[in-house]
Amino acid sequence: MAGGKKRWTIGEAETTPEKLFFSRRALLGLRGGAAPGLTVAGLGLDRIASTQAEEPAAPLPAASPNGRFRAAGPMTAAEDFTSYNNFYEFGFSKDIVRAAQRLKTSPWRIVVDGACDHPFEIDVDDLLEKVALEERIYRQRCVEAWSMVIPWTGFQLAELVKMASPKAEAKYLRMETFHDPKVAPMQSAPQYPWPYVEGLTLAEATNELAFLAVGAYGKSLAKQNGAPLRLVTPWKYGFKSAKSLTRFTFTAKRPVTFWQELGPREYGFWANVNPGVAHPRWTQAYERRIGDDERVPTRLFNGYAEEVAGLYTGLESEKLYM
Repeated sequence: MAGGKKRWTIGEAETTPEKLFFSRRALLGLRGGAAPGLTVAGLGLDRIASTQAEEPAAPLPAASPNGRFRAAGPMTAAEDFTSYNNFYEFGFSKDIVRAAQRLKTSPWRIVVDGACDHPFEIDVDDLLEKVALEERIYRQRCVEAWSMVIPWTGFQLAELVKMASPKAEAKYLRMETFHDPKVAPMQSAPQYPWPYVEGLTLAEATNELAFLAVGAYGKSLAKQNGAPLRLVTPWKYGFKSAKSLTRFTFTAKRPVTFWQELGPREYGFWANVNPGVAHPRWTQAYERRIGDDERVPTRLFNGYAEEVAGLYTGLESEKLYM
């Protein structure tokens, strides 16, 4: 990838926000409707929103920009990135900033276990002393058909994989987010398969694009954006990039992910961006850029085909993209 403009970089006229609202009713419809009494007021989200103020993001240690991973053109405005969020543990609207402030992100320990020679448990702050932070500017494409361009700070997921030294039988990396219904009211809803689980093949996890982010826009991640540690896989739909991670487990068995379990006819394991494969309820041929609200064509693998297409050779019979 060294040198020259990459095929996945975007032009200056092709960036940025939007006001697409993810339907609460559509989400609940995946399981046949809401449970009785499952309302914003009933879960206390109205009270949380009125009493919790957004905490300012803290500065990060110095991180060198990695010019090999730099989407061209202007980035999505930081205020759009931090205010337009999906984080269903805290609610179904995009405006979950105040609700998410209940999440305590320090101290924050992660567990790395399963089929590996060196399982370990570590605080995120200690983990960051073992890796070299860098900044990468990636495109992000949501399955809801909107997109952003974001400057992430973090490190390659492959570094964490190397620390654990997975065994030969390990074929997948299962990732799990925090689970605390006292902090995240929607985790009290029994019809959802909490905690949020995601998974990658080891080949995907060790691809140079796979990234663990601890910051964005030069600051630590805001709580609503997945603090203190989240996955970023820019060639996949954004729901694969699980937030507020607490566990990484190496396994021989393909994990059943949160959305796959919730809506198996709509969301598969792979979730690679493909404009030619429609979601059962809407097209994926176009996306709306957050910021200027312009509708533009979607790129295969979100524009990262050169880097990741080889991961899926021989899997033509799989449901690769949803």
